[in-house]
Amino acid sequence: MHSKLIVSSLLIVASASSLHAQMSLDVSKITCDQFAHHKIGNPRMIAAWLSGYYNAKRNNLTIDLQNVEATAEKIQFYCENQNNWEVPVMQAIERLGTGK
Repeated sequence: MHSKLIVSSLLIVASASSLHAQMSLDVSKITCDQFAHHKIGNPRMIAAWLSGYYNAKRNNLTIDLQNVEATAEKIQFYCENQNNWEVPVMQAIERLGTGK
């Protein structure tokens, strides 16, 4: 009985880990609603990824952590406005001029 409980626990943990590892997102389809309300994960992680994306487009290989945080806050503020919930986050970045 004890060994069945251990095996069952291990299977549950293993299946949960593999499900988490397989999650991928099309960032171009993330809306402000999803971003602002944590529906797709931590907004700071998404903002950090987006920062890397836009910096790579400019061939900028350095990171300014204060700028990343300030930009994430601007995007969060913009996306929290209910009028912007349907706006894709990448479009919000373009509107805010933070992707330049």
